[in-house]
Amino acid sequence: MTQTTTSPAIPPAWQARASAKREAILSAIPTEWRIPAPIPTPDIQPNVTGKYIQQYLSPREIEITESNAETIVSHTTKGTWTAVEVASAFCHRAALAHQLVPCLLEIFFNRALSAAKELDSYFTTHQRPLGPLHGLPVSLKDQFHISGVETTMGYVGWIDTFEGKPRTSLPPHERDQESELVRLLRANGAVFYCKTSVPTTLMAGETCNNILGYTYNPLSRQLSAGGSSGGEGALLALRGSTVGFGTDIGGSIRVPAAFNGIYGLRPSAGRLPYEGAANSMDGQNTILSVVGPMATSVQGLKLLVQAVLAQEPWFVDPLVVEMPWRHAVEERVRAGAEGKGLTFAIMEDDGTVKPHPPVQRALGLVRLLLEQIGHRVTDWNPPSHATAFDIAMQAWHMDGGTDVQAHRALAGEEQLPECFLRPSEHLNAAQVAALNVKKRNYQKAYMDYWNSTATLTGTARPVDALICPACPSVAVRPGRFKYGVYTTFVNVLDYSSAVFPVTKVDRAVDGEHRSGAPLGEMDAEVQSDYDCDDCHGAPVALQLVGRRFEEEKVLSLVEYIQGLINEATQRM
Repeated sequence: MTQTTTSPAIPPAWQARASAKREAILSAIPTEWRIPAPIPTPDIQPNVTGKYIQQYLSPREIEITESNAETIVSHTTKGTWTAVEVASAFCHRAALAHQLVPCLLEIFFNRALSAAKELDSYFTTHQRPLGPLHGLPVSLKDQFHISGVETTMGYVGWIDTFEGKPRTSLPPHERDQESELVRLLRANGAVFYCKTSVPTTLMAGETCNNILGYTYNPLSRQLSAGGSSGGEGALLALRGSTVGFGTDIGGSIRVPAAFNGIYGLRPSAGRLPYEGAANSMDGQNTILSVVGPMATSVQGLKLLVQAVLAQEPWFVDPLVVEMPWRHAVEERVRAGAEGKGLTFAIMEDDGTVKPHPPVQRALGLVRLLLEQIGHRVTDWNPPSHATAFDIAMQAWHMDGGTDVQAHRALAGEEQLPECFLRPSEHLNAAQVAALNVKKRNYQKAYMDYWNSTATLTGTARPVDALICPACPSVAVRPGRFKYGVYTTFVNVLDYSSAVFPVTKVDRAVDGEHRSGAPLGEMDAEVQSDYDCDDCHGAPVALQLVGRRFEEEKVLSLVEYIQGLINEATQRM
């Protein structure tokens, strides 16, 4: 009898390509910044924030990286901190962050230090900062193009190309484009040093791609960092950055902000420039993806938005509305806060899925704080958010998945389960038009409902803002993100919204599940995932929603509420 042997399977070529890119990212980290092996596994060391990452940093590096953006620029714009020492500290901490939680798709520390040196020289020569962000390190989601730096957006097929196209096949002026946001930030004095991980296709509530793998939550490496700006969220949570930019088409800024205990702003489409950034389904305009800041403080969000708007982005992006920062809106919010004349609506649940106990507790806490001050709080019973989600799903699938599948096919890479877009039927022009009409009618119905709350507030004015969950859960276990309607309805309406941390999960308080009978099949599925032991200590965040182009109002209200939360925490 002839004995046959089976040759080992040869891995597909895309795996070697992804591995080489992964190793190239690691090799960009200086040897002296490498963490000695072995790094403890997540079950042994789940939380790598705080004292754990601090052990690899000097006291001066800790002081710099644990300052918020507004503090950093108060030093760098006066020359009391040099741009070089600030950039070096953040490059070091970002390098550590990536080794603990894979979160960086691009590392270019040497370029950052060179740019910082030029800023210091400028300050020495002119005795003034280049701009309001002088010397401030800014991280970017890997959709934004920087000259001389690759953009893969998580696609193996984009490695060594420009958006999947061989650079040699492009005209010279197209081979090395920059996003307009990058140019505006650089003109303000920002320093770029890394780009953060995204899920392949961008369309996912968790961050996973075939280059880096899964991005875990640094507060518990057994949980998710969220998506699609999950790399950005993880980096900020580890203080490897203090401010950065993400994008949001269904919650991609707000979910990672909520999961990682940071702040994130989803502005209305046309407030901040998207021009020159890579994207999925480019040209789909029923629901536009928007650019927004993420930060370790609400003041950091305001700093970035104000700096970008001061550069008049409506002259470089044809879709940006000419709307400078409106200080008068901030003043009206402050007056309303001082006069105890603000009105809020709180949505306990959306009628389909109830939030888990920690999120319910956060809603109750914020309601109590506002009512104790004397502000009016009412309930919220709007047009069905299920309708909004149906509109969004049709919009995201209108091309039948052609765009994202084509980019995945460039290298023949496998589609990861976290990315939910699958091939489907195309919508024809008449169907797209009907979908746009459906969206417009929904927006009108929601507007009418919001206006109707003037009869409930006692002020003859509609509510100033809606407060609701950003997600029914806190950070989920990998593969368990199931319900994104709490953020997606905002994208359909194109409202301004921001996420802010409120508290943390406490198994002693949140241990007993009190949801009662499920609202339906999806609610039962989401509730079955709740385990307070799994998420003990995880951040609990909420979302504050304003109307279209109310970014100043939304951020001012979040700043005010955060002050109330901080005061209450200090009294405990």
